Amino acid sequence: MTPRYWTQATADLSARDPVLAQLIDAHSGTRLRRRSDAFTALARSIVGQQISVQAAAGVWGRLTGAVQEFAPGEVLVLRLEQLRACGLSRQKAAYLLDLAAHFHSGALQPARWRRSGDDQVIAELTQVKGIGRWTAEMFLIFHLLRPDVLPVGDLGLQRAIGLHYNRGRPVSETRMRRIAKAWAPWRTVATWYLWRSLE
Repeated sequence: MTPRYWTQATADLSARDPVLAQLIDAHSGTRLRRRSDAFTALARSIVGQQISVQAAAGVWGRLTGAVQEFAPGEVLVLRLEQLRACGLSRQKAAYLLDLAAHFHSGALQPARWRRSGDDQVIAELTQVKGIGRWTAEMFLIFHLLRPDVLPVGDLGLQRAIGLHYNRGRPVSETRMRRIAKAWAPWRTVATWYLWRSLE
């Protein structure tokens, strides 16, 4: 699923910001798309923390192979040793079980998030062990497809803003927010194209 707002957002950003206009033109064939359900998206983010993309793919393949269906109830019946055998650290296995328990018990209800503000979703998600603000923001961007998320703690975005708006020098979070004010309410879209510029 591609966000309905994408065409309007790219037109608005291109009209306001010459740097983004150039990036949007250079990467016109790409756009943000949702790829999985909420539980899977969050579980994958936990699995992928602090390891390479290739290593994460290997662990994920073994993990999904350990259950008939990748769902909270199925994950909860796995023992810690089984999760460790998939390649998860003890800590990540505990995080994954905590996430599954939150979904299975109804403490996390994805259907409710459609009507919740970004900060409310972040507050709920960060109650789960292993999910911090950055992971919650990535979920807002890649799963909920929220249009106006600015993940100032993201190293790639820091690098891209420094490169394009600060002569290649590092940029503070305060300055990032100041620069990004002109992108509202489409800061997710601006972030997406700034990430693409680093590829």
